[in-house]
Amino acid sequence: MPQPASRPEMPVAAPDARPRVATRDLRAFFGQTPAVRGVSIAMAHGSVTAIIGPSGCGKSTLLRCINRMHETVPTARVEGSVLLDGQDVYAPGVNAVDVRRHVGMVFQRPTAFPTLSIRDNVAAGLKVRTGKPKSRSELAEIVETALHRAALWDEVKDRLDSSALGLSGGQQQRLCIARALATSPSVILLDEPTASLDPISTQSVENLLHELKGDMTIVIVTHNMQQAARVSDHTAFMLAGEMVEFEDTRTLFMNPKDERTEAYITGRFG
Repeated sequence: MPQPASRPEMPVAAPDARPRVATRDLRAFFGQTPAVRGVSIAMAHGSVTAIIGPSGCGKSTLLRCINRMHETVPTARVEGSVLLDGQDVYAPGVNAVDVRRHVGMVFQRPTAFPTLSIRDNVAAGLKVRTGKPKSRSELAEIVETALHRAALWDEVKDRLDSSALGLSGGQQQRLCIARALATSPSVILLDEPTASLDPISTQSVENLLHELKGDMTIVIVTHNMQQAARVSDHTAFMLAGEMVEFEDTRTLFMNPKDERTEAYITGRFG
């Protein structure tokens, strides 16, 4: 069984599932201030992993370390390893932009580009891809496929050239998911993706995660424990930058092994 982060062994995914993403003794800093402390975790292909914990516990920082966004902050640095299909994304010579093509990210608030159409919002992520530029027909096919996968095509297919700002908040968030999907990532990271959405839009995004997980690895940071219980296969509880407990979701919520986990999920703090 996975242990708290004070013991740096890497938790192992289910025997029939290979880890798509794993961290080993991962530490993240803002200047000299530690935000993530020796976290080791493995996340399998075809699963949803939720990361829960009180504000400031390092959840979002851990997420941003996985696709090398943490290093975009001045004075920020990372120690330890993040493995994507066994390759350390922080190894010398690994291009951070290339990492982000394979590890997409969706933020708390919808980040639709206001000056771009719905079509161009989805295609925006393709501009950072290397290799031969896509033809107009290839781009159209990629955009349509991404919108279908984000369960948005039927709602926008007749207004692809309209501004993305004409969409509702929930539609904009699914548009951002479609943009992340356009580069065919193997991993999607979501940082409290429904925090600013109404209940109906939240349900749409949660349903989408269930549909997508069979094709990729999904990691979601959420402050909502009910959401974690609904959408995830495994849940990690973080506190003060440490990984306190990592278990299958039902076990963690029904029978937590660390008293700090139990105190958090029963509402005694946080």
